[in-house]
Amino acid sequence: MKRAYYSNTIQNFLFDDSSKILGELSLYHTFALEELQRNAWISQIEVLKDQLKRFQEGQIYFEFAIPRMGKRVDVIVIIKHVIFIIEFKVGDGSYGNHAIEQVIDYTLDLKNFHEGSHHIKLIPVIVSTNAEIINNDQSDIDSYFTAAKTNGENLGEYLEKVVDNSEGNKINVVDWETSIYKPTPTIVEAAQALYKGHNVQEISRSDAGAINLSKTAGCLNEIIDHSKTHKRKSICFITGVPGAGKTLAGLNIAVERMKSDKDEHAVFLSGNGPLVEVLREALVRDEVLTTKEKGDYITKKQAAIKANAFIQNIHHFRDDNLISEKAPVEKVVVFDEAQRAWTNEKATAFMKVKKGIADFNMSEPEFLIDVMNRHEDWCTIICLIGGGQEINTGEAGLEAWIEAIKDHYGDWDVHYSNLVIENNNYITNESFKTWLKKSGISEQDLHLGVSIRSFRSEQLSNFIHELLEININSAKSLFNIIKDDFPIVLTRDLEIAKNWLRGISKGTERTGIVGSSGARRLRTFGIDVKNEISASNWFLDGKEDVRSSYFLEVVATEFDIQGLEIDWTCLAWGADFYYDNEKWNYQKFKGTKWQRVNQDIIKQYLKNAYRVLLTRARQGLVIFIPEGSEMDHTRPNEFYDGTFNYLKELGIKVLTKDNYTPVFLKKINKPIQRVKPPLNPIAEKQVNLKFEEPEPKVSEISSVNYNDVVSLNSIVKISYLSKIKIVKFQIVEDHTFSSKNESGIQCIKITSILAKALLGKKVGDIIQLNLHNPDTKISILRIIKGNEQKKIFKKTRTSEPNNERIGKLVKRELMDLINKNLLPDNEIINLQRADYSRQHLHIQYPLLKKALNSDPNNIPRYWAGKIKIMGSEYFICSEWYEQPTNNDRPYFIRWLSKMKHR
Repeated sequence: MKRAYYSNTIQNFLFDDSSKILGELSLYHTFALEELQRNAWISQIEVLKDQLKRFQEGQIYFEFAIPRMGKRVDVIVIIKHVIFIIEFKVGDGSYGNHAIEQVIDYTLDLKNFHEGSHHIKLIPVIVSTNAEIINNDQSDIDSYFTAAKTNGENLGEYLEKVVDNSEGNKINVVDWETSIYKPTPTIVEAAQALYKGHNVQEISRSDAGAINLSKTAGCLNEIIDHSKTHKRKSICFITGVPGAGKTLAGLNIAVERMKSDKDEHAVFLSGNGPLVEVLREALVRDEVLTTKEKGDYITKKQAAIKANAFIQNIHHFRDDNLISEKAPVEKVVVFDEAQRAWTNEKATAFMKVKKGIADFNMSEPEFLIDVMNRHEDWCTIICLIGGGQEINTGEAGLEAWIEAIKDHYGDWDVHYSNLVIENNNYITNESFKTWLKKSGISEQDLHLGVSIRSFRSEQLSNFIHELLEININSAKSLFNIIKDDFPIVLTRDLEIAKNWLRGISKGTERTGIVGSSGARRLRTFGIDVKNEISASNWFLDGKEDVRSSYFLEVVATEFDIQGLEIDWTCLAWGADFYYDNEKWNYQKFKGTKWQRVNQDIIKQYLKNAYRVLLTRARQGLVIFIPEGSEMDHTRPNEFYDGTFNYLKELGIKVLTKDNYTPVFLKKINKPIQRVKPPLNPIAEKQVNLKFEEPEPKVSEISSVNYNDVVSLNSIVKISYLSKIKIVKFQIVEDHTFSSKNESGIQCIKITSILAKALLGKKVGDIIQLNLHNPDTKISILRIIKGNEQKKIFKKTRTSEPNNERIGKLVKRELMDLINKNLLPDNEIINLQRADYSRQHLHIQYPLLKKALNSDPNNIPRYWAGKIKIMGSEYFICSEWYEQPTNNDRPYFIRWLSKMKHR
């Protein structure tokens, strides 16, 4: 496959006629060439011919392929020791977040998966041709996590600055071009790539020590072809460690057989509802998008018909074949997570109660084999088995499949790997092992022994195994091996865990919170494992969607995420499975208290649930273990401290407020001293609430001299500045906080409506704060209506100070504006809606003067939570779009209890 549509030295590119370059690009472009794409290429060529004149050497590539993502980079330029990944947005007047994330994704993909790019300086660049010129900081040169921005006019100047201000060995272009690309796609990316026609070699790694997935595919193809030629019925068991690529192998063989011989009607079946939902939706979205790029049109409904035939729910397949006794049309079926098929007891009970079939007396594996056995000539069943991954009652495991074959279908050919016999995670019944050795066929390539979920460390699954088996010394040794490549950290502060995820993830790398379905008391911390998620929304939707994993609000349990993965996870560890007295303890929450789990099988399910949760991350993991509370009999310290200390003993780093600073705060050069701003005594008297919080201890500060400070009409995350005489603040249109050096501008990014409502200012306004005393150690900026001068700092906490969140400032000022009738109801609601991420303003429950029958913006909402302030009655505007349950009440209460500090 040609890696780029056009490649040449920079000098030859400058010499080549533009029409010749355009012709080459058009030649390899597989879609219908639209005028928009043609014009974009012409603009790119013109800009680059003008801007690259100053370079005497280097290489340029147009439309460079990124196989894992199924995309192509607009332009790659290599100059000396630096590679520039350039994404053009011709005609754009701004540097959009989507474009920035896109070019960072391309850069990360090369850094992680292209062997020749591992140790080379990679610089992502976004070129928006109609945007304003931006002078990029030196920090942009030092990090491929931040995209440089240019409108093209200063592109050459920027490239030259990067090359001149960095060091490295000159890149051998030929070696770089021919470097091996070893991608590790997510299962969603893999399904999309295979569905499009890519083969497994293009999207799988080829590291030494890993069994190549193509070998597994070759082995399976030989078995299927043999069965077909010799009229045999066969069953294959693919086994592997968590993340080894079992699902990928199954999808690959289903696609290969579907494309090579449609009469076989190969199908991928799974009882994992979330996996089916996510894969189907991903294939549908991708086909609609790809078809659109080709200049054609297909509806989601049309695309879904094809995707739904290829990936099916195993229970629907089962039910269809209950109705008919004919052989199914499918000759090759792949059963994903076959260990989760039901036992005889569960299947029989389900059929009797749910289907009204009183005489059903088979396990699910036996019934599914029986269905395929209806074929008179040949068929092949491929079972994907995860060892030690049974997580629910009634899951039969591999032994039920062996038992069915042994007792009822002895004429079938059985193919398995030796690991099935050697590892008790798969089979414990010795008689089954003996029968397999005698009657089965051992196939080495049917076991995938190396995890490819985490491309960073192949020892991750081994470490998790030793951790759960309490093999402390072995776990310590393995952790020392993986810790540099696969970051694992520990914290008792959920906000720190979330900030760690936000800070370490780049581009569109997906983050999310996972937790055990039995960890019911995590609800105290806003983590409700009983709330059902929409799997397709959680796994596929973008950062702007509140239902997506990015929002770090909705938690996925082991049932939601088994068989799937994301880049970075936070595992919220509950009290259902905790370490104490050198052993694991198992509990189930029932009613209002915990009950001990005594059944070995239920204990194993619990341990397996945490095995699944601990192995869902591809790149890194933060483990949140909350503090206990002796005031809550359901959360005593012993349920949490033992687990925390055990993981800490293994060498996992602990993050606290003292040793961890969120990434966005690290950009401030000066040390940050955290203090809590003063309480507002007037507001305290105004608010009379039923729910109380303990008063923070405060003490007078007399050692710091304060000169007159101008009270700013601005909204900031409290900044503690040292030895700065003048600080400028500018309101810009966004939702995040950023800063520059002493004499630069501190950017307070908010919405226009918030600027108008709270500040009386408009976007673009610059406000200055003069700190007359250069030795001033601390200053606090607050929002105060009006421009009067006054000393604003009176008290602070003397130990373990904390920043006040922006949200608390906003809520305090909202109260004043509401009391003075300065903010109408619809503007309050718009403020909440504008803060779509709720990561900065946290306006979760704005107050209204009256309960409204409907939203002023014509969106149905739920109004509740009546309180009185200064004798006036107010209502809380809930964030939910449906009736809240009793589970939501603690959140209302917690918010109300903080109103006393306004």
